[in-house]
Amino acid sequence: MNQLSNNRSGPPAKSFRLDRSNGKIWGVCAGIANYFGIDPMLVRIGFAGAVILGVGAPILIYAAIALIAD
Repeated sequence: MNQLSNNRSGPPAKSFRLDRSNGKIWGVCAGIANYFGIDPMLVRIGFAGAVILGVGAPILIYAAIALIAD
């Protein structure tokens, strides 16, 4: 019989979570920033640029992330 163990070597697995304590609306940008280890303001600026260039489609993506990740 094979013995399976849950011991993993290496860094722990990351998981995405909404950061509502540091978030402005739903915490999506703050959660993305925490996941990648960057400043939330950079993610917010990138999102604002995407909304302007993407003619509103990123707003739907933002809402989908907020609803799915909840």
